[in-house]
Amino acid sequence: MTRNAMSQAVRYGALMMAAGISMTAGVAQAQDSKGTVKLAYVEWASEVASTNVIRAVLEEQGYDVEMNSLGAAVMWQAVGTGDADAMVAAWLPTTHGDYLEQVQDEVEDLGPNLEGTKLGLVVPAYTDIDSIEQLNDHADEFDDKIVGIDPGAGLMAQAENAIDEYGIDNLQLQSSSGAAMTSSLASAIQNEEDIVVTGWTPHWMFARWDLKYLDDPKKSFGEAEHINTVVHNGLEERMPEAYAILDNFHWTPDQMGEVMLMNQEEGSDPYENAKKWVDEHPDVVAEWTDGIAE
Repeated sequence: MTRNAMSQAVRYGALMMAAGISMTAGVAQAQDSKGTVKLAYVEWASEVASTNVIRAVLEEQGYDVEMNSLGAAVMWQAVGTGDADAMVAAWLPTTHGDYLEQVQDEVEDLGPNLEGTKLGLVVPAYTDIDSIEQLNDHADEFDDKIVGIDPGAGLMAQAENAIDEYGIDNLQLQSSSGAAMTSSLASAIQNEEDIVVTGWTPHWMFARWDLKYLDDPKKSFGEAEHINTVVHNGLEERMPEAYAILDNFHWTPDQMGEVMLMNQEEGSDPYENAKKWVDEHPDVVAEWTDGIAE
């Protein structure tokens, strides 16, 4: 063999060895993963926060995670068909109750991951009144308006219902958007002015400002709901550790609010924020991963 041929053979062998090492590393990396968990969610601030947090925890435990943002109906369908393994975004018993009924034979409801959700009319904590019943007599203090969100939102329909039930005729419900509502709230609080807005929990505004719900003795906004974790049937058999983590996942509106508030910062990344929150709350995460071997 000539020197040039030998040199080429050595280079070729080195390349093949490198390729072999690369392929071996790829196989080892694939073997290190416990599998891929597919999470479906709706693009609501609360569900962006919770889904990224559970993603970060699952990844810490050796799983690959795919997140897929969908409309509510499609999200439920995806978990029902098995196109998604799980969601931590099921608002029950009312908001998503019809969707659950359609797929109940194909899914398993693991119960609430967050309790204490609420809808209603919200004012700054310094506002003198405490009940929706008092609004009519204090309309001037609120510039004769209730600042709402998108006109098609269910919350707006419930606010209209409250206006009818309480006979509120001195204030008008004003449509805007979620962002416009919080902007109006921020401006009023900065100037120590009174304002009443349509609000819900969980929402980051409760982590940023001192607010209160107006009492609703007639229950015009309904009873409190909870956000549940729902998985496709058979996940426990296929991925028992991932199932256990999803089953253990439970946090408070205040904890969710911390993540949601982080996500409001300009240029922030919800995934990076979730990983940061997980790193800073090891005791909470330990409860979700209890008994899971890394």
